[in-house]
Amino acid sequence: MATKTVASYAGKPISECTDLELFNALLRLTVDAAAEKGYNQGKKRLYYISAEFLIGKLLSNNLINLGLYEQVRAELAESGRDIADMEEFENEPSLGNGGLGRLAACFLDSCATLGLPASGVGLAYHCGLFKQSFDNNKQYESPDYWLRWGQESWMRRTPKHYTVNFGDLSVTSTMYQLDVTGYHSKCDTLNLFDVDTVDERIIRNRINFDKTQVAKNLTLFLYPDDSDEAGRILRVYQEYFMVSNAAQLMLDECVERGSNLHDLADYAAVQINDTHPTMVIPELIRLLGERGIAFDEAIQIVRDTCAYTNHTILAEALECWPLDYLQKVVPQLVPIIKQLADYVAEKYDEPFVQIIDKWNNVHMANIDIHFSHSVNGVAALHTKILEDSELAPFYKIYPQKFNNKTNGITFRRWMVECNPGLNKLVSSKIGEGWKTKAEELEGLLPLKEDDDFLSQLVSVKASNKRAFAKWLQKHQGDAVDPDSIFDVQSKRLHEYKRQQLNLLWIIREYLRISQLDDEDELPKHKVTVIFGAKAAPAYTIAKDIIHAIICLSKVIAADPIASKYLQVVMIENYNVTAAERLIPAADISEQISLASKEASGTSNMKFMLNGAVTLGTMDGANVEIADLVGKENIYTFGESSDEVIARYKRGDYDPKAYYKKDKELAAAVDFLTSDAMLEQGDKVNLTRLQNELLNKDWFMTFPDFEDYCKTKSQVLKDYEDRKAWARKTLVNISKAGFFSSDRTIEQYDKDIWHLS
Repeated sequence: MATKTVASYAGKPISECTDLELFNALLRLTVDAAAEKGYNQGKKRLYYISAEFLIGKLLSNNLINLGLYEQVRAELAESGRDIADMEEFENEPSLGNGGLGRLAACFLDSCATLGLPASGVGLAYHCGLFKQSFDNNKQYESPDYWLRWGQESWMRRTPKHYTVNFGDLSVTSTMYQLDVTGYHSKCDTLNLFDVDTVDERIIRNRINFDKTQVAKNLTLFLYPDDSDEAGRILRVYQEYFMVSNAAQLMLDECVERGSNLHDLADYAAVQINDTHPTMVIPELIRLLGERGIAFDEAIQIVRDTCAYTNHTILAEALECWPLDYLQKVVPQLVPIIKQLADYVAEKYDEPFVQIIDKWNNVHMANIDIHFSHSVNGVAALHTKILEDSELAPFYKIYPQKFNNKTNGITFRRWMVECNPGLNKLVSSKIGEGWKTKAEELEGLLPLKEDDDFLSQLVSVKASNKRAFAKWLQKHQGDAVDPDSIFDVQSKRLHEYKRQQLNLLWIIREYLRISQLDDEDELPKHKVTVIFGAKAAPAYTIAKDIIHAIICLSKVIAADPIASKYLQVVMIENYNVTAAERLIPAADISEQISLASKEASGTSNMKFMLNGAVTLGTMDGANVEIADLVGKENIYTFGESSDEVIARYKRGDYDPKAYYKKDKELAAAVDFLTSDAMLEQGDKVNLTRLQNELLNKDWFMTFPDFEDYCKTKSQVLKDYEDRKAWARKTLVNISKAGFFSSDRTIEQYDKDIWHLS
């Protein structure tokens, strides 16, 4: 426990501090308190390598984990200062994009809390993904300069440097380190690598820059635009820089702990988070070879040390690099990759499992599967699909490697911090134990018939909705009615997540309201549909969907009748900070991806924990949510994953057949290029989206449209029985314990890492 006060760190009375001075004092206090707690130690350490760590703002999270939040809040309040102002003042680190990066952050929190020695390893991006803004109803991207001048950073520069050699240059890295605080426990670390030669001044015209100046751009952006060859090659530079540093760090630390490298697997566990860190496998083999270990033994050492998490079944996310790219960027790895490819080709004839295909493309996931000892999916359905179809040839070879680890979230951030009202209410009924033993939330179930408790639950939700409405007004000037139903879809903008399905429902509802003559048929309750999403800069259709959503929001807002019953909001620059405000306020959680396409999802878990009811397909972790809460406490619709997979296999899907058959669907699609929409939007963007739906609709929006509309109508009808709805929210909260990242990490450790 830190012994100094905030005022002593500030060096002056708190009331006299500027926001900058006060924040810097709070940061120093927190860092010292973490150091005083100490760090998890052990013979064996986890190295969790990930291109993303979406850690969110850290001040309140760290104060809560260190047991200092109330002490600090009270000291600030005595001097007339509000800790909420400091939370607002803090910049959010721009080190991740979506679910992949947020999962990595939750996992590190759980490792620290459970006392497991662990280090996250990634890159210290200067400008992160990008900062999203809306202009002319379109998304625009600009650099996210999150390292504000004068504001001290959680990232501390260390004296650790490594040389990383590329085919055409060498760079010297610097390691930065952040504390990962455990909840009432010791800390772990997040190690992020950078190069001092990176120059933000080369950024021109929003987020464009010369992609060939590698020494100056290597860690500028997360996922630089890969729509051209220079961008794709830069991705390879970034990925190798990440894994070379990770491998060198790991070997040095293991030797310091007593490893002779032949026994590396007794000292290190490497988790490869998606395919971005795949090159750690040939890099470790190369480095072990340099230290005198024979090739065959090096393969076995690396296999025993490395494990791979598959996060998707989408082909686009299973990285595949032309051998020529690797020859240019990492020529030292190419002979090793070729040897690994030969090793596989000698044993297996199946083309699907080869590392290098006939077009000389290197399949990164194939390297991971062959040369790691564990391959896990991230939800029960996802893992089954991998085993039965998408990776079936591998499963036939390595059935013992495949396993499931359903994703989880840290409840400390996703209720304790972001929903203090619910945290207080839950703890008043079942105590504090659920914060580390999440299954104790089931102790709420007997309160299903407690009218007083249900009323308190409704009151907390209402308070959160008012708080969100206030934040949104301040954030972007949009006014929403906190008494309306908050129908929320917040996640990365991708066609498989099907924001376009929600869009078509909104159009259908708008047209229905506009055409009603009988007031008795008007909606009983206003619905506010809230989206939060960024589209990748080069993902044209995703940006067209955002454009259509914003245009539609303007059309509805201008309609004097419809605007009384329907509103659409798109949150600008959606990030963890926005999520922490939105998720506790949500009534309906839209989880409407095409069945078989969402590996897991974690927003579904966050909404569930905070008392939203899921409207979703039987996809990803929705399946497990449905099993836990029962069919009366979730709303599901749409074709099953088996039906979708079979439809893809047949190749007989014709979107126009559905368009011609369903008049309401046709009217909604036609409305995309109506005069009302064109008055607000760009004809090129709206027509392109309409044509994409009519002629391709790759993620099958149309077949699920009718069932989605029918199910959503039932959701809105059921919401009117407030007591019954409160029971549904209570069941969801009480059954959310399974989705704690503590449970997930315990399973990883027991089955894969063996750290404890």
